[in-house]
Formats: sequence, structure tokens, C-alpha cells
Amino acid sequence: MPDKGNPMSEDLFPVDSPVNIDAAESQIAEHHKIIDYDTREYPVEVIVEKYLNRLEEDDNDFFIPDYQRELVWPDEHQSRFIESVLMGLPIPLLFVADVKGQEGRVEIVDGSQRVRTLARFMKDELTLSGLKVLTKLNGFKFSNLPLIRQRRFGRHTMRMIELREGVSEEVRRDIFSRINTGSLRLNDMEVRWGVSDGPFLNFLRVCSQQPRFTKLAPLSKAAIDRREREEFVLRFFAYLRDYKKFDRSVVEFLNSYLKDMANFPPQTQSNYQAEWDRMLTFVEMHFKTFTKVEGHVRPPRIRFEALSVGTALALRIKPDLVPPSLSWLESDEFKREMRSDASNSRPKVIRRIEFVRDHLLGV
Repeated sequence: MPDKGNPMSEDLFPVDSPVNIDAAESQIAEHHKIIDYDTREYPVEVIVEKYLNRLEEDDNDFFIPDYQRELVWPDEHQSRFIESVLMGLPIPLLFVADVKGQEGRVEIVDGSQRVRTLARFMKDELTLSGLKVLTKLNGFKFSNLPLIRQRRFGRHTMRMIELREGVSEEVRRDIFSRINTGSLRLNDMEVRWGVSDGPFLNFLRVCSQQPRFTKLAPLSKAAIDRREREEFVLRFFAYLRDYKKFDRSVVEFLNSYLKDMANFPPQTQSNYQAEWDRMLTFVEMHFKTFTKVEGHVRPPRIRFEALSVGTALALRIKPDLVPPSLSWLESDEFKREMRSDASNSRPKVIRRIEFVRDHLLGV
């Protein structure tokens, strides 16, 4: 019998035996990622300019990838960050990456909330509030600061780690995940599930667990545990009803829709279910998957939204639809629509959904 005080590995050697120590060291060496990087330092005004310049054309120097969240910091949180910059306090490093195929553009791996906050403030879109130290600045916008302070704010520098070209998307996502694991918080769908209840949420859960959907939109166990499946279904129905009226943050838009659906008449459920099933049947028959590569790559939300809602809208117009061509799925134009920077701006939400609808209808 093994000594309980001396734990054994699966191969029955003590954990601290030379055999297991050598095996552990070999495993570390095998999985150690040699990542080439530089440390850079930029003034705040340069970072903001590189993010904002050509943002609407989705051709800005510093862009935000699809695995990043939208701007979710509330104004008070953003204000406290600006307060830290004004006070000259140390700011966490930004992580960026020179991405192959992006013509020298730099992906913000970690730090999108900070960059967006700086941009909002310097564009006069953020009114400082809830400050505990610089209390006299509550109610100030950037333009209210004296010119000398505006200039000093713009010259304040931030350091960043820039991963050189060649670091894969898998590694970049992994870095983002590891950086943010220490402060894991409930995502929006988890919060909704925790504070809401009712027939519509139960309906979303049923839809999210359908085998056809789970096959077409494969997600990791971690994403499933955090109710990503339910989030996808909610986005489908919310955008299908009101995508042209989307004029706020996605979180507010979805919360408002969910509130409207609090009284979900049982007699309407069959209609919602039929539309959901009809869309899935079409996607399975013609697209095979919501992902870029069947069965392998998690579908980005914007790709799912475009394909699912665009398909449902086309089927409303032509229920027996047979698409004249699907070559557009591999086109540069479609790939541009799927880029995520500013992907939740109203014009882009409308454009990418109608792009799919119109190409399916051949118009």
C-alpha cells in the first residue's frame, strides 16, 4: 500500500521521484512558448490617435479583436482610470501584437477598456464622476481642463508589450485569457440569469441545448458554463426583432429586449421555435457551420449574428430559398464585414446582417 503522506503519480512513482521530476521538466520544455516581443512606450495622445484614426473604415493602426469585450466599464470606473492617469499613478502594461496579414496594424490583446476610455475622455464623451481623490474634477470633461493640463495628459506615456509578427491567434487568445483569469467576474449572460427568470429565459435555454445548434456552433466547456450558448440565442432573437433600432451598447440593447420579453405568451413560443429551427436547418444544409472551419473554430459572435439573423430575414422573404451562390462567404468583402473593431457600431450591425440577407437573396 502506498504511504498516504507520499503522493503517487499515475505511473505509481512518487511525485518527487527523479522519473517524475524529469517527466515534468520535459513537459514544461515541450509546451514552453518562446514568444518574441518588444517593450514600447507611447504618449497617450499617440495611442488614442492610432486607435481612432480610420476607426470607421476598420483600418486603424491599433484595432480590437473579436475575443475582446465591448466597452463595459461604467462611467465611474472609467473616471477612476482617468484619475489615475492624471495623478501619474502606475498603469498596467498594454499587450499588443503585430498580426500577420494586417498590413502592419497592431491588435490590442489586452487593454481595450483602457484605450477606449482614453479615447472617450479625449473626445469629450466622458464626464468625470465618482472621483474620491481629485474630487474637484467631478463634472469635468477633457475640454474643461486648462490647456496646460490637456497637453500634459496627452504626453503621459504608457508602456506596452508588443508581440512581434508570427504569434498565432491561439497564443494571443491564451495570453488574454491568462491575464484576465485572476479577476474573473460574471459575464453579462450570467448576471441576467442570476437576476431574471421566466418563460423566455427558459425558452432560450431550450434552444441553446438543441443538438443541431451545439453542433453548428461548438463552444468550449468553459464558454458553455458561462452561458455563452444562451447569449448567442438571445442575440439572434434580439437582433432579428430590432437590429435597425440598435442605437446603444449591446448590453443595454439585450437587457432592454429581455425586459420586453418578460411576458412571453406560451402561444407565441411555437412561432419563435419554428423560426429558430428553420434558420438552423438552412445553415446546416448550406453553410454547414457558423464557424470558419467546420467543427474546429469557435464562432465569433459577429459571425454568428450576421449568418443567423441574415439567414432568418432572407427566409422571411423567401421561405423556399435556395441561394444562387455562396462564393461570397470566402470573399474579401465578407471578411471585412466580419472584422470586429467597432463591430457593435449601429452602421456595422446593420451592414453585416443585410450583407448576408442580400447575398442569400441574390440582390
